[in-house]
Amino acid sequence: MPNWGGGNKCTACRGTVYHAEEVQCDGKSFHKCCFLCMVCRKGLDSTTLAIHDQEIYCKSCYGKKYGPKGYGYGQGAGTLNMDRGERLGIKHQETQSHKPTTNPNPSKYAQKFGGSEKCARCGDSVYAAEKVMGAGKPWHKNCFRCLKCGKSLESTTQTEKDGEIYCKACYAKNFGPKGFGYGQGAGALVHAQ
Repeated sequence: MPNWGGGNKCTACRGTVYHAEEVQCDGKSFHKCCFLCMVCRKGLDSTTLAIHDQEIYCKSCYGKKYGPKGYGYGQGAGTLNMDRGERLGIKHQETQSHKPTTNPNPSKYAQKFGGSEKCARCGDSVYAAEKVMGAGKPWHKNCFRCLKCGKSLESTTQTEKDGEIYCKACYAKNFGPKGFGYGQGAGALVHAQ
């Protein structure tokens, strides 16, 4: 028997959603007025929507909460945007420290398709489409960053020491020569008398 006058339940407010006011997203129904970003409460549409674990966001808040961080991810040419969304109530998890893994690839399938090679930074599986090699180890493209500053690296911009990767600037600053003439300034030379 048909359900006259009823409709689906709104995922946001749990009220009945009638066909004329319904917006569907990811198999769920919303009132048009409830189809809002979880953080900034702006109205959403198919061009501004981003979904993460059953939650809906505008692309701006999604990027601040889950997008890449660090140098080079500003909002335009030559900018460095430090707005991580704290004023909007976005709480960030601290980045995970380096945890190297030593997992040889025992299976033929893993050796052929790259399924069980583990990323040197995060320890998760690295597949061929996302694999970058550096310091003799596989890395996800997103994990292929300088250990010190977090800058995204390429094979031409990375240097390595003790199995870890660094940008050239951080490598020089931390492991290069020290003293006058090497970026330390005249005040860095101490004369022992």
